[in-house]
Amino acid sequence: MVMEINNKHEGDLIRLKCWVQNYDWGIIGNESLVARTFSSNCDCEIEESKHYAELWMGTHDSGPSYVVGEKGIGNVSLKSWVSENPEVLGDLVVGKWGVDLPFMFKVLSVARALSIQAHPDKELAGFLHTLKPNVYKDANHKPEMVVALTEFEALCGFISFKELEAVLESVPEIMEVVGNAYPDQVLPVNVQNEEKQTQFLQSIFIKLMSAESKVVSAAVTKLISRLNMENKTRQLTSKEELALKLENEHPHDIGVIASFFFNHVRLNPGEALYISPNEPHAYLGGESVECMATSDNVVRAGLTPKHRDVKILCSMLTYKQGSPEILKGVPVNEYTKRYNPPFEEFEVEQCVLDQGASVIFPAVPGPSIFLVLSGQGFMYTTSSAAAAPLSSPSSSSSSSPMLSPSSSISPMSSPSSSSSSLTEGMVRGGDVLFAPANTEVHVSTDSDLRLFKAGVNHLMFTKT
Repeated sequence: MVMEINNKHEGDLIRLKCWVQNYDWGIIGNESLVARTFSSNCDCEIEESKHYAELWMGTHDSGPSYVVGEKGIGNVSLKSWVSENPEVLGDLVVGKWGVDLPFMFKVLSVARALSIQAHPDKELAGFLHTLKPNVYKDANHKPEMVVALTEFEALCGFISFKELEAVLESVPEIMEVVGNAYPDQVLPVNVQNEEKQTQFLQSIFIKLMSAESKVVSAAVTKLISRLNMENKTRQLTSKEELALKLENEHPHDIGVIASFFFNHVRLNPGEALYISPNEPHAYLGGESVECMATSDNVVRAGLTPKHRDVKILCSMLTYKQGSPEILKGVPVNEYTKRYNPPFEEFEVEQCVLDQGASVIFPAVPGPSIFLVLSGQGFMYTTSSAAAAPLSSPSSSSSSSPMLSPSSSISPMSSPSSSSSSLTEGMVRGGDVLFAPANTEVHVSTDSDLRLFKAGVNHLMFTKT
């Protein structure tokens, strides 16, 4: 049953009103999926001149969600309600992460490049939070994953050493910056040792990022002038075209040159990219859903007017080289795909229902957040006393969402007509719902419906 509450209703879905972030890199007005989703979620007008960047769904203090009271938005945040009703998280989650939601869910609408950044691991996050609590808002790490809704571009991780050698030859401005500041820096020849390759990458990247602003500005100006001239006689590479775009968005910024060091990733709709702590990245454009551990810690060093911590960022990176893994999603039934990153706090499922279809999300030992992205349908719940640990995806048990014609519930069925005491609630695009642990969720529709579910990684429960 979908409830509008301000008190405990174990086993029910809880409607949420969510927080929007209007960062200047967001898409403007009605063109933004974040704006349209937020407008539907909170029943409010879209401001056509405003940037809508992120919709936050979760418990973080920087953008809290609120439970919906009987007369509309109440003054009870999801974090407060969870704190008063810890059983909704499940014993396993409380035992591992305490009385808070371990993940945060977002929708992103990216019009222009975000900062070159990385998220600290737990040890560094704790230190930074103690050192600068106004900048680093919490003591948690922030592994994350985006699932593309449109074509989505990002910089992620360092290119291979072979690619780096080619870049240093084709982009002489890099060595000019490093050479002006550090004339003894030379490119090693035929380095086969992986450790030495990493050391060289780290050395040259740190020296590039630490160069004086006037040296950087001169080099960026020279780079852009050269590329504009060469564009008249040859086809620029995608990295070179990206440099022109970044210069237009962030003039004279070191990130324009530094972008050549990173993998340029293009995700098609339905593909996902995950990012571990201490890995450099920057989202460039497109729309996606994003899930992460509950944290808002970002260490920045380029492509941003915000606070930069170049020394901290350069010291924290792993300097791992090579292309990142792209997740395609693993089917768990006819309508649902699961994106399973190597992090315990979260995973994401995408469910696309055809007209008249239905699906069951079985009860699991942890909480979930459902986002109805588009369409209209019905969500039913049935509370179970306990949920068994999930089996592996290859198991034939009901640990994954399963489609079963014999167990489908008619959208018009009433509580008294169902042996499992299911009741119904209509949902539509923009609805966000919190599902307590051990809650079975049934979804049906008489039109197309697209939704996402964020929850604790199911592999975490198989360890118990």
